[in-house]
Amino acid sequence: MASTTATAAEARPREASPRAKGTLYRGDLGMWSWVAHRITGVLTFFFLFVHVLDTALVRVSPNAYDTVISTYKHPIMILFELGLLAAVLFHAFNGIRVMLVDFWSEGTRFQRPMLWTVVGLWLVLIIPAAISMLTRAITELFGGH
Repeated sequence: MASTTATAAEARPREASPRAKGTLYRGDLGMWSWVAHRITGVLTFFFLFVHVLDTALVRVSPNAYDTVISTYKHPIMILFELGLLAAVLFHAFNGIRVMLVDFWSEGTRFQRPMLWTVVGLWLVLIIPAAISMLTRAITELFGGH
């Protein structure tokens, strides 16, 4: 009886796909976009969770609330605000891209150009914001107005 599948000895060896040294993942940019989307989603959720908790403090103990809010006014917290802004912006733009890939008939064909558009828009918005926010943090830390 003839078989249409090759035995292990007859099978051609698979070509090894090139991958970056030090990474276990063998995928491309789309997978890293997926990973970044999940990470930024979790970070945004964590921020919202903490925000609800610290806002709830105003009912429990207004003094504790004031203490928490005063820690948020420290210039170092501007770095966390910048991180939050970066996460929310990427997550929002990439979410729109994901919806287009899922619901637009041509979405899969334009997935890579849309990803580069997301990265470009993100950079165009985050760079000026980072310059502004970091300038403010440095000014407040080292004796500005």
